[in-house]
Amino acid sequence: MTTESAATAVRATVYGYPRQGPNRELKKAVEGYWNGRVGAAALRETARELRRSAWQQLADAGIHEVPTGDFSYYDHVLDTSLMVGAVPARHRAAVEADPLDGYFAMARGTQDVAPLEMTKWFDTNYHFLVPELGPDTVFTVDPAKQVAELREALALGHRARPVLLGPVTYLLLAKPAPGVCDDFVPLTLLDRLLPVYAQVLAELRAAGAEWVQLDEPALVQDRTPAELNVATRTYRELGALTERPKLLVASYFDRLGEALPVLAKAPVEGLALDFTGAAAANLADLAAVGGLPGKRLVAGVVDGRNIWINDLQKSLTTLGTLLGLAGRVDVAASCSLLHVPLDAAVERDIDLQIRRWLAFARQKTAEIATLARGLGQGPASIAAELAANRADLASRSNSPLTCDPAVRTRTAAIGEADARRAQPYAERSAAQRALLGLPLLPTTTIGSFPQTAELRTARADLRSGRIGTAGYEERIEDEIREVIAFQEKAGIDVLVHGEPERNDMVQYFAEQLTGYLATRHGWVQSYGTRYVRPPVLAGDISRPDPMTVRWTTYAQAQTARPVKGMLTGPVTMLAWSFVRDDQPLGDTARQVALALRDEVGDLEAAGTSVIQVDEPALRETLPLRAADRAEYLAWATEAFRLAVSGVRPDTQIHTHMCYAEFGDILRAIDDLDADVISLEAARSHMQVADELAGAGYPREVGPGVWDIHSPRIPSAVEAAALLRKGLEAIPAERLWVNPDCGLKTRGWPETRASLASLVAAAREVRGELTGS
Repeated sequence: MTTESAATAVRATVYGYPRQGPNRELKKAVEGYWNGRVGAAALRETARELRRSAWQQLADAGIHEVPTGDFSYYDHVLDTSLMVGAVPARHRAAVEADPLDGYFAMARGTQDVAPLEMTKWFDTNYHFLVPELGPDTVFTVDPAKQVAELREALALGHRARPVLLGPVTYLLLAKPAPGVCDDFVPLTLLDRLLPVYAQVLAELRAAGAEWVQLDEPALVQDRTPAELNVATRTYRELGALTERPKLLVASYFDRLGEALPVLAKAPVEGLALDFTGAAAANLADLAAVGGLPGKRLVAGVVDGRNIWINDLQKSLTTLGTLLGLAGRVDVAASCSLLHVPLDAAVERDIDLQIRRWLAFARQKTAEIATLARGLGQGPASIAAELAANRADLASRSNSPLTCDPAVRTRTAAIGEADARRAQPYAERSAAQRALLGLPLLPTTTIGSFPQTAELRTARADLRSGRIGTAGYEERIEDEIREVIAFQEKAGIDVLVHGEPERNDMVQYFAEQLTGYLATRHGWVQSYGTRYVRPPVLAGDISRPDPMTVRWTTYAQAQTARPVKGMLTGPVTMLAWSFVRDDQPLGDTARQVALALRDEVGDLEAAGTSVIQVDEPALRETLPLRAADRAEYLAWATEAFRLAVSGVRPDTQIHTHMCYAEFGDILRAIDDLDADVISLEAARSHMQVADELAGAGYPREVGPGVWDIHSPRIPSAVEAAALLRKGLEAIPAERLWVNPDCGLKTRGWPETRASLASLVAAAREVRGELTGS
């Protein structure tokens, strides 16, 4: 650092940036391409302009080194599969015929070809496409996307650093391809994969890359000695390459633990480490291994996953300590800013003082630049920023929004019996069967039905004042009647009202609970073109009025069949919100659970006999380290039971989970004590049914037989085959028939056809079992 001034020696950087654009331009362009309204050239031009704009925003904010390669039409893990030529055989012809259409076919499937499996990206709400590998996989290199985007940024005058998913994490995330033995270990393909990465690195260097970042977040999880040896060998071999740029190996989401000495000793030029939350332990661990003398350390001191302002003084202190542990220290967010919205400044509906507590991607880049300046030039150079930051932190801490004495008194009074059903499952099950009178293999859906353009227009008209509340509610009633009539005609046994009044399964409730704030523009990518607006959980939570009773009882009045009450569970309300960071998560979950308990009680009192409380985020929020999981699962399962345990034995409690690896939480699923659980199973070919059976799960299960995240319409033959596979693990008297997830993102034509297949499959298999 002797050849540069202190001010320029400290760089500000980020690992990734929101892809969608300020008005979700990418979503509109991609969906337009799928619908034939946008051509390939126009789609590529939109993408190019979004990248250009993002890099310029970063540069204007004071970011010295911009990332490239983080942009994606759908998913960066899928991009990596294309980069290394890991295209499943069923998609190969499509990719060769038209790379863009083949890319989207891998993501979404076609009517004839199934897509790649989709699951959660570590403990976030982002979903990735799981690579499919086998002993016959042959990797081939295609660095065109990565090279082109680097050249774009360099041509615009930016200092740019390509970001790649690291080879170890790529293989650890992969699964055996269909037809390959389950005991196949993708990590055994390392020797085939490393030459491909070596060629990509050489091409990037030739294109002008000074540094390349290799993301290895899988190394923050518990890893075996054999897996750590693979990491050692990987970076020994990549580090030994002569035709390569400098290598920055990045980890995030947790502490590196036993992997830190491996990477610290590796022959690479730099490490990027997370120093927020649980990952703050990286500081002491880094000191314990002797630091990174002569190497670059990119310090992630600004939380890249939540939206609260940074404590600048605290971060500056951490950075000052790190100066003595590395040859060079640069400043970054803890992970890609993909996980936060773009700009808090446009949220004009939020009070200005509260808005000053919030930092979205643009505000976080300003924080990073401020900290880099403070580290390089000294605290005096950012004295005004430090003073303003202290005032904003104090404003939040002292706000009445963050502390409601009545809520805290009620939460403190919770006893163990409040979170337990009064009757055992066997007794409840008998009472529910007597009340509901359902057939063998009962059919149902998960909750939502298609959110049509007419529904979205009605909500927009209500917000703008073009229609009044009465006109809006009349439109919702019309939709509910149509949905109920359709389900009755289709032969569904347990109905739903379709949720036409709901904009989002979390936001809808957040807007009716105290302590939550709603955003207007706070979009975050969940998967592909699916974006959500996570609400901001800022204060203590309570429920002033019933939230769902009006629409559920209206739906029930249209039919003699049971209609499920539909709620979102306490863990998901936290996980899919930007949750407060000033008290333990368990305390916040109990507050939400008590609000839901009131709603469950009101639904039951209004005559609702089946109530579903969805917890799709239970697995997603599981800590990445096994040592941290017991505490989390204890409060998470308690919060669910607290929400539902006040009901009668003949009220049937359902829950739902989707798109996660369930094997790690089988005991927790049992601890929920739900009467029925529905889970994603179509893409994973009923894997979860086998897992539940192996764990001795005693209650009713609905493993999905229709993958609703693909436009494919399953045939009755396909659905029946999955159902029969489910019956190999789950007895018929405990098996339900349902889709993987809600139908909000599907259109009516495919919904009608797919549910017809589902019902026909249930009737066919039911007939086989009963002989009728």
